[in-house]
Amino acid sequence: MIQSHFPDLQLFRRGKVRDVYDLGSSLLMVASDRISAFDVVMAQPVPHKGSILTTISLFWFEKTRHIVRNHLITTNVEKYPPECRQYADDLQGRSMLVEKTSPLAIECVVRGYVAGSGWKEYKQSETICGIKLPSGLQESSRLEEPIFTPATKAETGHDENISFEEAETIVGQELAAKARNLSLQLYTFAADYAAKRGIILADTKFEFGVASDGELILIDEALTPDSSRFWLAEEWQPGKPQMNFDKQVLRDYLETLDWNKQYPPPTLPQEILDKTAAKYREALERLTA
Repeated sequence: MIQSHFPDLQLFRRGKVRDVYDLGSSLLMVASDRISAFDVVMAQPVPHKGSILTTISLFWFEKTRHIVRNHLITTNVEKYPPECRQYADDLQGRSMLVEKTSPLAIECVVRGYVAGSGWKEYKQSETICGIKLPSGLQESSRLEEPIFTPATKAETGHDENISFEEAETIVGQELAAKARNLSLQLYTFAADYAAKRGIILADTKFEFGVASDGELILIDEALTPDSSRFWLAEEWQPGKPQMNFDKQVLRDYLETLDWNKQYPPPTLPQEILDKTAAKYREALERLTA
């Protein structure tokens, strides 16, 4: 599925991967097979990506209920509102009926390793999001303790890293503190769980929303290859980038092309789409086995 088409439902928004429909008292989240790279959505889908992401999120939602409530109501299409059931074939396995919340206007990122934008900042100032770190760290080095590094939410383009003080200004001190505490608990639990399966959780992004009863709950997706950096523990070697369980295959291929990383995207070989899909499947199998 590249894009859902449910004319009898009210489309709330289309993200890079998920289509969200407003059902009045709840939301319907549909994970498509779209994939983006360098902030450009590719024209071709990755086979079964949406169902893989949904399955991984459901797995973690269940595993982390002891830490924080999440927005999931059901994935049983038969229990969806009547207006959804005519689309049951398309919804099966790639959708969730979820609570409506007031989402926090920040991304809640936890980093246990120096990678990505964190590595770029560290090289310049030995900080990540303004947090002072020890000297001498390398790319992909493990941090002594995981750190909470919030970011702004960007509708288009990249999210922007911000300090915790800036996050407090955006969402308030109490909610920022709650979000930080829950994010660190979730990361620690998931990293320990993944480690026992030979997987390093280098960093991850959570989203939270305030539910109708005032409780801060986990929303969107959780601990998927789209929102996290997963590395093979046996291949981890500080001092260089690591192979991720995500769209790394796609990014590497795109880097070989004469493409300006602007829309429109290039046409992708089926081999690259299949290899990318295999990476997502491997993440699912290793984490949930």
